[in-house]
Amino acid sequence: MATNTDDRRFAELFDVRREAQGMSNVADTDFNPLMNALRERGPVLKGSLRELLGLGGDSRYDTDLPGYTALSFAACDRAFRENLLFSSEGYNDMPAVRKLGHVVLNKIGEPHKRMRAAAQSMFIKPAATGWWRRNWIDDAVKGLVDRLEGRERADLNIDLCARLPLQVVSLGVGLEGDEALVFREQLLKSIGNHEATPVERAEAAAAVDATLRGLVLDRRASPRDDVVSGLAKADFKEVDGTTRKLIDDEVLGFSRHILLAGGGTTWRQLGITIHALLDAPELWAAARADRALIYDAIEEAARWNATGPTFPRLVTEDVELDGVFIPANSRIDICLGAGNRDPKRWDDPDRFDPFRKKQAHLGFGMGPHLCIGQHVAREMMAGAINALMDSFPEIRLDRDAPPPRLTGGLEQRGYSSIPVVLA
Repeated sequence: MATNTDDRRFAELFDVRREAQGMSNVADTDFNPLMNALRERGPVLKGSLRELLGLGGDSRYDTDLPGYTALSFAACDRAFRENLLFSSEGYNDMPAVRKLGHVVLNKIGEPHKRMRAAAQSMFIKPAATGWWRRNWIDDAVKGLVDRLEGRERADLNIDLCARLPLQVVSLGVGLEGDEALVFREQLLKSIGNHEATPVERAEAAAAVDATLRGLVLDRRASPRDDVVSGLAKADFKEVDGTTRKLIDDEVLGFSRHILLAGGGTTWRQLGITIHALLDAPELWAAARADRALIYDAIEEAARWNATGPTFPRLVTEDVELDGVFIPANSRIDICLGAGNRDPKRWDDPDRFDPFRKKQAHLGFGMGPHLCIGQHVAREMMAGAINALMDSFPEIRLDRDAPPPRLTGGLEQRGYSSIPVVLA
């Protein structure tokens, strides 16, 4: 598949810092100590997370609203779970999200539940460990790791972490060949890359729409074993209990969202997980000896350094959250980066420790909007790490290369590179 080639374009498109520059939110700081310090001031603080961190206002929204930030695990957990009160409809104030079309991201209550149900069966754990692995994950992992054979060094950010989810999710949706890389580039540009002109963004949006509409039309006529075919035949239950098929715009919205999120979050989170294990060689060795520990490491990395450490919600009614009064029509940032390191829930929370006691974290969200693709993401990450351990028993971080930096935007963190010595 073409996603195994074109190193230059991959290096440009999957540069964590450059991606954030295109969104005008680049920040090279390690925010974890700063978010911890905010949490120590209180479980909920007045002010948006960006304001509290001294980063200024947030250009993602059309409207300025009073801002608050949830920082303790308990406050974040409640804000995620009570989605009617802390509403995902706040995403409707973001032009970039509106451009995605019909998505579950900005829905709440029954409309969200019914829309999500149309796709859920393709993303539950049995589908991830069976259908996704059998059709796409295992072959993609093998092809990418085989591509590294014979090399002394590699940058796993570009050579593995970026390529794997793009290939798996794109093929899973139904895109093939050169479409995957070109499509992601156009999709990012269409939803608000600030380095693109309005004309370029409009042209990119038209190209994305044409690609997906053509795909939906083809799958309605000739279904295959992929996500778009599944969405095209899925039943959507109306309020009155009757059912109908998803319309094209609903299938397009799902597809845009899956391709955007699946190709981005797993890329960065896989890099964070691999780096955390290789940076502590004794943990890499332990996981290589006991492969069940790989899944524990994936969970721990998502707790310890989630690629998306903050999510916004709209407060729909006056509410008191952990002793702080928040008026209706305020915006609250759920700072799961701070909540996941709350010492009231975890001992020594700033330490990466895959052996720690298992308990729920917020790395994949929580409540009604718990990440729909979480099981697929876990299988991709576990498959990649297992394959590296099998093929390169002496793999280690390349200490002669420039040290990797945790960078990106406040809302999307990742490593600048993951240089390794393979043999």
